[in-house]
Amino acid sequence: CPYLLYILSKLVWPLYVKWNISHLTIIDILTRRSYSQRREIAFEYEKRSKKDMITALKGALSGSLEAVILGLMKSTAQYDASEIKGSIKGLGTDEETLIEMVCSRSAEELVEIKRVYKELFKKELEKDVAGDTSGDFRSLLLALAKRDEPSNIVDYEKIDQDARALYEAGVKRKGTDVATWITIMSERSVPHLQKVFDRYKSYSPYDMQESIRKEVKGDLEKSFLTLVECFENKQQYFANRLSEAMKGKSAKEKVVTRIVVSRCEVDLMKIRTEFKKLNQKSLYQTITEHTKGDYQKVLLSLCGGDD
Repeated sequence: CPYLLYILSKLVWPLYVKWNISHLTIIDILTRRSYSQRREIAFEYEKRSKKDMITALKGALSGSLEAVILGLMKSTAQYDASEIKGSIKGLGTDEETLIEMVCSRSAEELVEIKRVYKELFKKELEKDVAGDTSGDFRSLLLALAKRDEPSNIVDYEKIDQDARALYEAGVKRKGTDVATWITIMSERSVPHLQKVFDRYKSYSPYDMQESIRKEVKGDLEKSFLTLVECFENKQQYFANRLSEAMKGKSAKEKVVTRIVVSRCEVDLMKIRTEFKKLNQKSLYQTITEHTKGDYQKVLLSLCGGDD
């Protein structure tokens, strides 16, 4: 469309001529556009300047601002796949990131992430995860990653059966039958599990989250808790994560960046609402208090306003 290209050329030109003098121009243009528009801008920039825009961005930016802007130049699935790859690349594993990326994503999102992961890295996501994890933690992540069919089906005949099975596999017995927990939580739909967790309270003196804390520890505990929190209210889970990341004097920038970038075109407005409910303070105000400089500016622009 000639009109769209005209508009894009007007957006690209400031990037081309002000690259080294105005981070604000970059922030203003790229945070106020969708991913598809940013890709069009990159195409038009390369056509005009004969340079790759990603390379130019890397040369013009640094630190946390660079991390946000380069993240925005990827699709949501590309960004998620890259974060998973980063969490298992090299020596050691960043379990916190891996748990968040796998356990908070829906079956539908994971299908797309797996496809993009193979496209980007020429490897199967499941094989890479299996090579960097072990035990029940690995079994849970692989069971989640292998889900292929997104579903909203509620099997009313199995609600009571599943609730009782979760109770008998955990709180009721000595030791935990983790395999049963994994099977139920990886093979049932979210609406079904919401009803199961509600029914579970009629069997157990503890709710599902309390039961998890009593029965398992470490990365497995964090993984099951992330799953249950997301099954119950995913936006509240991310609001909690953001709140925890901005409790001290300075923010845990990696966590804040990952959530804001990965959810900005998915459900960030809903996360904002949940954040305000939890903290009696807006996400915008909290970012203002715990960040500074260009990093603060880019986050506030993505946040989209105060509540």
